[in-house]
Amino acid sequence: MSSCIAFIGGGNMASAIIGGLRRAGHPAEDLLVVEPFEAQRERLAADFGLRPMATADAALSRARAVVWAVKPQLFQEAAEPVAPHVGGALQLSVMAGLRADAIARATGAARVVRGMPNTPALIGQGITGLHASAAVTADDRALVEQLLQATGRTLWVDAEGDLDTVTALSGSGPAYFFFLVEHMVAAARALGLDEAKARELALATCGGAAALALQSGESPTALREKVTSKGGTTHAAITSLQADGVGDAIERAVKAAHRRAGELGDEFGRG
Repeated sequence: MSSCIAFIGGGNMASAIIGGLRRAGHPAEDLLVVEPFEAQRERLAADFGLRPMATADAALSRARAVVWAVKPQLFQEAAEPVAPHVGGALQLSVMAGLRADAIARATGAARVVRGMPNTPALIGQGITGLHASAAVTADDRALVEQLLQATGRTLWVDAEGDLDTVTALSGSGPAYFFFLVEHMVAAARALGLDEAKARELALATCGGAAALALQSGESPTALREKVTSKGGTTHAAITSLQADGVGDAIERAVKAAHRRAGELGDEFGRG
């Protein structure tokens, strides 16, 4: 069976997957990339020893799997020259919102896996939510997990609609974290701490808290309550957050991202 993997789009997420495959010993000649931007083609060549193509051609017919890593609004245009060569291959999409049926129609392929990674994948610390169409085999699932192994963890969901929730929670989630840290640092600076120390303290605190939550098995609520002594400093902070409706605001934000993920499918999934 062919070991050739094709990538349509060679940006950050594709590069994270390609980098993992190359570190695992996957031959450069078995990694095909269609990337229209010359500067990015040059980076891929320099970083991974690849020879990316500016436009799709019949070489794509070698591909066992095709990884779609373009912006959703560019998918239909990108798929047109690719489709004649890849109908028999497994299609793995890391595009937000675009539904499996739209990908199947545009490519002529029956086997489609949708994935929603997040940016920590760039350092091997990501998590990718995955959903498989009915035609996807156990071997196909294993191949997808192999392709994504270097990017971090994977999590399969049964319903495709759940991927919009995955997008809103973990796909967009790193930005929520960065937003929180941004304002923690701003508060510390206003209180007289220099920016470098404030950033180090905030990032180490958040990273340590996440590691503790992952290892402890306790709920976030239980962990929060353990460090929130009535009348203490943490209690004062949590009371302020609750008074300002921050919890409700976070839930509204996640729901807004979820709504937008569905809209992307509606806007760019017609074919």
